[in-house]
Amino acid sequence: MPAAGAQSVPTIDTEDASLGSAKVGTGRFHPTFGIDIRNGDFARGGYDDDAANLDRLPVHVQVGFAWDLRPGSLWLVGTSSNGVHAPVAAERDSPRGWYESNNLIGLVGKVGGGATIGAAYAIKTSPNGISATTHEASLTATLDGDHGLAALHPSAAATIRAKGDGGLYTQIGIAPEIALYDGDDGPTLSFPAIAGVGWGGFYDPGSGSAAYGSAGLAYSHPFTAGGAHWRLRVEGLAVVRDRTLRRLGSLDAETGVVVPLVTIGLSLAY
Repeated sequence: MPAAGAQSVPTIDTEDASLGSAKVGTGRFHPTFGIDIRNGDFARGGYDDDAANLDRLPVHVQVGFAWDLRPGSLWLVGTSSNGVHAPVAAERDSPRGWYESNNLIGLVGKVGGGATIGAAYAIKTSPNGISATTHEASLTATLDGDHGLAALHPSAAATIRAKGDGGLYTQIGIAPEIALYDGDDGPTLSFPAIAGVGWGGFYDPGSGSAAYGSAGLAYSHPFTAGGAHWRLRVEGLAVVRDRTLRRLGSLDAETGVVVPLVTIGLSLAY
């Protein structure tokens, strides 16, 4: 059963700046936490230090918050997402297994008609030195509702880099869902799909433009325990990448046209 006083606050993904939401309790400051395990790591369809296999099994831990600046309509959000995996020989700097730390701050507001927009700034680093530090500025939006286009839960995001490689990244997506039980707080099946394009060497200097698409199935099961709102999510995606993306990366990079990605995650929010 939903906890008394439950409400929703926005979240912003540190990888592609897409907007999401989390159920929380009463009050104006809401801590969040999440952990997931994946069979690989791909940033916007591009190889991100882990091929799609069971060799290294990256684990990501997210710690964040949402602060109600204007309850129900305006929020300050922040997230730190950190990835660890079994290191390879090229990852020599200590801590060798800590390959990713993405840290984001953003402002999100509802603008009416089921639309939500946000602006975010992310600093992405590799504690073990395997990748260069980049800074990204993003605009992001979603539309949610029960009828018409809003029932598909469309989203869009655009990102430029303030530090690091240049270029522009744009993406659009949908995530229609089916409730498996009556009510707003039961388990759901959703069908997320995204199309993204990196323009002007966004993925790698001199590489030109590159594109990818992904589609799949996600099972989400919310529950409450210990005064927190929890969510178990299992997602399977097929990621389809163009020739440019398949050619980028190290000798260990994934080169397949279609990459299967599975993520199992558990999150909570207060």
